Amino acid sequence: MIALVLGLTSLACKPSGTVDPSIAQADQAGQADPLALYDLLEGRIAAGTDSEADRVAALEQVRAAADDQSAAYAYVRAAVAGRVAEGRGLKALKLLEEMRTWALTSIERDPGYRDMAATRMLGTLYVLAGQHLADGDSEQGLELLEDVVAAHPEAPTNHLRLAEGYIALGDPEPAFPSLCLAQGARAQLSGEEQRLLDGLLADIGGADLLACDAGGGS
Repeated sequence: MIALVLGLTSLACKPSGTVDPSIAQADQAGQADPLALYDLLEGRIAAGTDSEADRVAALEQVRAAADDQSAAYAYVRAAVAGRVAEGRGLKALKLLEEMRTWALTSIERDPGYRDMAATRMLGTLYVLAGQHLADGDSEQGLELLEDVVAAHPEAPTNHLRLAEGYIALGDPEPAFPSLCLAQGARAQLSGEEQRLLDGLLADIGGADLLACDAGGGS
């Protein structure tokens, strides 16, 4: 996740679209299950049926839910804040700070949760928006993404995010092996991740430049 577009969209604007009943009904008497709500929202995003109103409603429900001191709650809080921030630009800096705070909290509670998903999220955030965050460091973000790939090299999403980091920082050549692996495991990527992969390949001048071998390496 995290496709940050640093434009000029105002955070104060009313969210576009309507809240889907599945999102609205997830909160039963103020007792929404944050992880279930997150998975529901991600399913709608993957299907391309979500609205901005869905994302905002989900964040409001997660914020209202009790923090059970788990890595899961902190991860969901960070992830849903990130989903709302996507496309909102510099007016979303408070959301990005919220995202960072809760990603760090999730890591503190359990760094291995969902195969280091919070570390991958934080690394991507630092690479793409570190210059806009207090103490944000894009190079540190790249190091975090490298750590995730080293710990879980079998996951194509990890390689995709690492490649995105290198390209975002203007150093595409080290991204080639990860792009090859992601390209070879394309079927394992979500539709959103496949679109990111296509965009990264276009950024470097096309897949032909990678010269990937049959095993997906470069």
